[in-house]
Amino acid sequence: MAAISQLQRVAGPRHAGAPRPGRVRRASVAVAAGKAPLPRLEGASEELRAAAAQSLDWAPARRRVRGAFAPVLPTLDHCLFKMAPKGIQMEENFETNSKGVEIFWKSWLPREGTPTKAALFFCHGYGDTCTFFFEGVAKRIAAAGYAVYAMDYPGFGLSYGLHGYIASFDGMVDHVIEQYARIRGRKDVQGLPHFLLGQSMGGAVALKVHLKQPKEWDGVLLVAPMCKISEDVTPPALVLKALSILSCLLPEAKLFPQKDIGDLGFRDPVKRKLCEYNAISYNDQMRLRTAVELLKATKDIESQLEKICSPLLILHGAADQVTDPHVSQFLYEKANTKDKTLKLYEGAYHSILEGEPDDRISTAIKDIISWLDSHC
Repeated sequence: MAAISQLQRVAGPRHAGAPRPGRVRRASVAVAAGKAPLPRLEGASEELRAAAAQSLDWAPARRRVRGAFAPVLPTLDHCLFKMAPKGIQMEENFETNSKGVEIFWKSWLPREGTPTKAALFFCHGYGDTCTFFFEGVAKRIAAAGYAVYAMDYPGFGLSYGLHGYIASFDGMVDHVIEQYARIRGRKDVQGLPHFLLGQSMGGAVALKVHLKQPKEWDGVLLVAPMCKISEDVTPPALVLKALSILSCLLPEAKLFPQKDIGDLGFRDPVKRKLCEYNAISYNDQMRLRTAVELLKATKDIESQLEKICSPLLILHGAADQVTDPHVSQFLYEKANTKDKTLKLYEGAYHSILEGEPDDRISTAIKDIISWLDSHC
């Protein structure tokens, strides 16, 4: 494979009121605010509102709510739903792993008769699930000839576990490694190139998977990755120590203040409102142990950036206030591979695959597909 080293800045129309990159303080994993308000769900029935208002602490409730909302998703006014390719072969599974945890995973395969070029394994962001916006992203990538696989981490989406709770980031990564190893062992997947795609916190997950399995992946693709917490938003050392102690005493407590970052993540306000239909996402205050584990994970990744040796694609919105694009630049520079590409989208926010104007979303997905095409 020819060695490639690229740094690209993708220009685009500047959004009115968008902050200039490098001149804003990034939104921390934990910043001031209270409990997330109940979703407004404009245009939704009373039945859907009632479903969304119930406690989603445990997987059975999340699965019921997802079932209630699933028929509505194709009707939502978003390009990922309205313009999703037809004929994609899909399969959903619940599988109990070696630790006794029931994991939800899903596949999107190319249309029947279309050769499969490679397998792409997705790692979702904090609080999210692979069954909402990513459905549309996966269908577009599958339509280009790729087998796409995704799972919900324990405690997120449809997988078993207390909602929004990460007891151990490394333990969560081990769940991902085990589940994807099972899928990669299937006869129809074994002979294909295997790539990792991580978004936001999922970028940290994907990097940890790669660091634990440096020889087992043919490439890593990152979208607005959470791989280092900027110094200007990292809590002071005394606060971190206090949080660490509290997390041992009250690990599941929702005491870590967190701002609703939806407005910071989505440049398109209409698309932002549709996030409310992602009813099984975790939007409450961050649990103490989860917050401490995320901070520990980013510090660990930051200390190992020079060990990243896989072909690497990094996509990031230049106006992202949730994860810092300068950190992606830092990752790009430190990664120990000549085959690396960083694309910065001028004026784009954090959610470049879901929250930008339609043409920017399409461009980002096409950039992923083009990079995969060049590495198969």
